[in-house]
Amino acid sequence: MNWIWLWPLGMSVAAFATMARDKYQAIRGGWRIPETTLLSLAILGGGPGALLAMLLLRHKTRKPAFFLGLPAIVLVQGAIVEFLRAA
Repeated sequence: MNWIWLWPLGMSVAAFATMARDKYQAIRGGWRIPETTLLSLAILGGGPGALLAMLLLRHKTRKPAFFLGLPAIVLVQGAIVEFLRAA
């Protein structure tokens, strides 16, 4: 098994968990996680997890940085994966 593929998997789990925590805090009225942190996790490899959390939890769906940015991040990450796989 090529260990490099564990990075996006781990980052996706972390991004999903962080988005879920922020959604919980939003409902509860508690301390929120900054949007830059959520987007940074997505950019650093957690795009699929962040996008899945946005869709399943219906969180940040009104923010253009998320409803436009997360799909774009996932597309770029997918292209990178395909490039690495072909190399």
